[in-house]
Amino acid sequence: AVFNPDLKARLENQIWNGQHPQGLAALIRARAPLADFRETHAELQATLKEVAGVLGTEVAPAAVATNAGIIVFREGLEAVLILAALMGSLRRGDAVRLRRPMWLGAAGAFAATAVTWVIMQGALSLLGRYGEKLEAVVSVIAIGVLLLIMNWFFHQVYWTDRMASFQKHKHELAHGPQARTAARAQWWGLAVLGFTSIYREGFETVLFLQSLVLQAGAGAVLGGTAAGLVAVLGVGAAVFRYQARLPMKKLLIQTGGLICAVLAVMVGNTVHTLQLVGWLPVHPLPLDLPAWMGLWFGLHGTWEGVVLQVASVVAVIGSFYAAEALKERELRAKRGAAAIPS
Repeated sequence: AVFNPDLKARLENQIWNGQHPQGLAALIRARAPLADFRETHAELQATLKEVAGVLGTEVAPAAVATNAGIIVFREGLEAVLILAALMGSLRRGDAVRLRRPMWLGAAGAFAATAVTWVIMQGALSLLGRYGEKLEAVVSVIAIGVLLLIMNWFFHQVYWTDRMASFQKHKHELAHGPQARTAARAQWWGLAVLGFTSIYREGFETVLFLQSLVLQAGAGAVLGGTAAGLVAVLGVGAAVFRYQARLPMKKLLIQTGGLICAVLAVMVGNTVHTLQLVGWLPVHPLPLDLPAWMGLWFGLHGTWEGVVLQVASVVAVIGSFYAAEALKERELRAKRGAAAIPS
């Protein structure tokens, strides 16, 4: 996954559910003839020799540092997009204060990532065994919280007219016990969202970097990691600065698109991880997808992944249009009530 994503995808296809040639798992499931097994076995042996050559090659520290920097930048860029998408709608009035718990959650995720690095260095073999399962659990939590918070966005932040109708109750609600309980739950929900969204990227990055550490030691990897972090911070500053100058309507459209895109990638990668650990069934598509589609878009060539990605995007778009329809219905009801003579 670190040194040659295309080779990793080819190996997975040959072992599991590839089509050209068919993967071993697919052949076993179909009770295929022996000739088909021999064809796949020959291809698999050739691929394994290629893998051994890649993993057995001595790598210069500069190359390792470059690879580490690329990995950190790629995962960090996704984290920046997540924060930009989620915080872009929190710029209006009282909603601005809701950025703080998300920043705190993100900072906690950064600290947890550093702790994970230390733990993995001390117990690499143990965590390496359960790494994908832990990543799967964190991913499912992140997706669940993200869906809940997006639903809240569409019903509270995007609905500016509906929010305005409750302003007259603001003082009373702000001092009541229900308001304090709801605000506390909201604060923790946003903090958990910031943490899980970023820690998923941090955990995956640390997991990838461990193989580089085994190749060339921690020094070169940490140097590349530092360079990647500097690049991520620079891009992040530019993204948030540009975002702050956008008109609100345009900002809402763009952040909504970002949320959909990030959610689709998260769902695709999470489904792939759940399938790798055996927690979801696998029904392959009738074609092999290139590795870069899985790397950048979370598309891994199974019906489960594609269907759940589409379903997640439809759920987000459907929630938005349902919110808009309810708002229009409320406005029509108000106009009808105002038109009735007293």
